[in-house]
Amino acid sequence: MTEAIKYAVVFERSEDGYGAFVPDLPGCVTVGDTLAETESNIREAIAGHIAAMKDHGEVIPRPTTLAEYIEIPMAVGQ
Repeated sequence: MTEAIKYAVVFERSEDGYGAFVPDLPGCVTVGDTLAETESNIREAIAGHIAAMKDHGEVIPRPTTLAEYIEIPMAVGQ
């Protein structure tokens, strides 16, 4: 049986499209022209990153990153 693991992914908008990285998997990054493409790319990047770690006998890190949006009041005009 295969265990499903959820990793936090950070998506960032740029002038050219989007970038994404996985804080719990250092070096696991990707880019794409659209958010959908970037999401697809990061899924492939995670799978490839973990496969490479397994091939090298490395321990696969468990997800530890937590993400939360924090709402703060902003003065009008800022």
